[in-house]
Amino acid sequence: MTKDNEPVLGHPVLDDPALDDPVGRSLGGRHAAFARRAGGAATYLPDVATFSAVATDPDAQDWADLARLLGPGAFADMFSCPSLPPPDWQPVFTLEGRQMIWNGDARPGRPESAPGTDLVELAADSVPDVLDLVARTEPGPFWPRTHELGTYLGVRSDGVLVAMAGERLRPPGWTEISAVCTAPDARGKGHASRLITALAARIVARGERPFLHVAEANTAAISLYERLGFTSRRPVTFRGFTTPDIP
Repeated sequence: MTKDNEPVLGHPVLDDPALDDPVGRSLGGRHAAFARRAGGAATYLPDVATFSAVATDPDAQDWADLARLLGPGAFADMFSCPSLPPPDWQPVFTLEGRQMIWNGDARPGRPESAPGTDLVELAADSVPDVLDLVARTEPGPFWPRTHELGTYLGVRSDGVLVAMAGERLRPPGWTEISAVCTAPDARGKGHASRLITALAARIVARGERPFLHVAEANTAAISLYERLGFTSRRPVTFRGFTTPDIP
């Protein structure tokens, strides 16, 4: 992204179309096992994620397929889909953000451990702790099975989960780092940097590239991601809607 907030074009990585439809490309690929489909629409299982996708340049039938899939009066989280649904879909939220990708010339460093903390992989038995941390920090949508989308790492201090981050969307060749959060009383200790660096190292070791999404107003997070080797690819607008009451 340039200083004028415009996307950088003409670069094979920055121009990768998989990043323009990360939800749809994930549901059609490595997350197919978590997908529900109807015609040209797809969405995640409700206890995994709320994100939905329609075809590129969707027509009225694609939106009708999604409305049928979700049901009447349901929440449709369209993530960064640039297309708008028909006018009888009611807006729920709009949030300006940006998509950032790992600098291909950078290599993840070795994260240093903070005294008295352990970095651990979070599995199903950690879900209660994860949901408690999510409720206290509000990093974005997270559900009981979200951790199944990829690897989630946490920082425990004396056994208590105080920070975490993990892998979410997975379009071809890419893995999104998401749910980066730290408990209020554990901030300022480098936990987020440590977690992001550890996840980026794992992703790069698999031959993939890390990417992430961030709210445009979260300038502190953007600065952190830039220091850790991410560069802005393009602005995005996150949107949610309610489907029509009559399918």
